[in-house]
Amino acid sequence: PANSGAQTCMTLMNRTGFLCHDRRSCLPASRVCDGVRACAQGEDEDEAMCRDVPQSLPGFLVARCGDPSSWIYSDQKCDGINNCGDCSDELSPVTACPPCGPGWWRCSSTVFKYCGCIPRVLCRDHTQHCSDWSDEYSCPGP
Repeated sequence: PANSGAQTCMTLMNRTGFLCHDRRSCLPASRVCDGVRACAQGEDEDEAMCRDVPQSLPGFLVARCGDPSSWIYSDQKCDGINNCGDCSDELSPVTACPPCGPGWWRCSSTVFKYCGCIPRVLCRDHTQHCSDWSDEYSCPGP
């Protein structure tokens, strides 16, 4: 296959990335085939690799959702955002994500965008984001 030379790397945010031919630039997976040439030689937008996304992408860039017909870029797993639409990219059994990070508050979110955690900046903003209202009453705020 045309993309057999594609190599994986780890981004600074500890996410799956795509290694440019210069062997120095590590792009987050979601920057591949996004229409913007981010590698010096443009290999992240290689026609053969981007022709039939996700099938034509190297496997390490793709993550499946709970609904097998849906997919996301592998760097979107466990990023706190509901990229799959059913939270399968954030919650087990499909994904074993670490617990909410320091900038997050753990709760069952009422907001479609989030899953098991909401950003702490949403705490005590006079709007319910957690089904139990803990973001307004328990969360200490950012």
